[in-house]
Amino acid sequence: MMRKAFVPEKLERGEPDMILVSTLILLVGLGLGMLFSASYHRALTVFKDPYYFVRRQAIWVGIGTVAAYISMKVPLEYVKRVTPHILLLSMVTMTLCFIPGLSPMLLGARRWIVLFGLSFQPSELAKLAMVLYLAFILDKKQDRLDDALNSVIPPAVVILVLVTLTYLQNDFSTAAFLFFLGFVCFFIAGVRFRYLLIFVLAIAPVGTYLLFTKEHRVQRLLTFLNPGLDPTGAGFQVLAAKNALMRGGFWGIGIGQGTRKLGGIPEAHSDFIAAVIGEELGWIGILIVLGLFTAFAIRGYSLAYHIDTLYNRYLAFGLTSCIVIQALTNLSVVSSVLPATGIPLPFISSGGSSLVFSLIMSGLLLNLSRQEFSRDGGI
Repeated sequence: MMRKAFVPEKLERGEPDMILVSTLILLVGLGLGMLFSASYHRALTVFKDPYYFVRRQAIWVGIGTVAAYISMKVPLEYVKRVTPHILLLSMVTMTLCFIPGLSPMLLGARRWIVLFGLSFQPSELAKLAMVLYLAFILDKKQDRLDDALNSVIPPAVVILVLVTLTYLQNDFSTAAFLFFLGFVCFFIAGVRFRYLLIFVLAIAPVGTYLLFTKEHRVQRLLTFLNPGLDPTGAGFQVLAAKNALMRGGFWGIGIGQGTRKLGGIPEAHSDFIAAVIGEELGWIGILIVLGLFTAFAIRGYSLAYHIDTLYNRYLAFGLTSCIVIQALTNLSVVSSVLPATGIPLPFISSGGSSLVFSLIMSGLLLNLSRQEFSRDGGI
């Protein structure tokens, strides 16, 4: 009965999924509001302008909205044609991060390209490029997935190249995320389990070795297991986020009233903005954020389930997974379920690259929904 709501012949000019549109508006709006609350003290202290971060984010919202609109309107056949070029562009920009004059060392890593005062994080483009490429190649080779040499190994190599380039930027968390996202895309495409198992077993020793080659990664892991081991060092973020959530309780202490953001929570406007939400809006605020991402996941995965063409299905699944897994990872870190990572909270954390590419992915999802949802039907 559910599939009858989709009438492909009538959908080329259909409207986008308005529930998904509404969810995105609420996430971006909530993000701007909480970013101002989380960042105004640091912005005033460092830049003498309490609106510094939120103004920049608002500009990126405008740019991202235009990019999302274009992504929603562009023919998907054109997206398929330019996918190899997007992948190549992603790899080129990733290698530019190794040029000292173009990519300054920030927080011990070279993850950003800085030109004319604007910064760009190529790993955000890599997420989109990988999803587009895997949807394209796994659809193209769907009838040959039993032939690992010609159909599974080539995309696996592409995944490993992107993962390696990301790792070499000293970004272990995003590298691990890309690997996991690629694994999920392989799984949904029906790649044989034994190939997936070999893939994981081959990488696991390398990943484990790399995890223990940097002192700060080991410290993060140890303090995750026992934050009290280094309460003023590696365990500080974990304890600060936990204290903020405990202080907020269920209802929170009120928007703008939080104190942990004044220096108690490192990166309160970025990776740990959920801790500010927890302190000021309480667990009800965290549940609202989780509810919005749940709504996003339901609409995205429902769309993927109902699509008949494999490329569109893989694309919808990959785009949805990329955003949802990031959100769950970030919220899990703040609530001490996972060790600290550098994964931002999509649409909410400060950061132009993350915001713009999250909106582009959402625009492509809306593009798919225009083709799969009729004007008078839906899920």
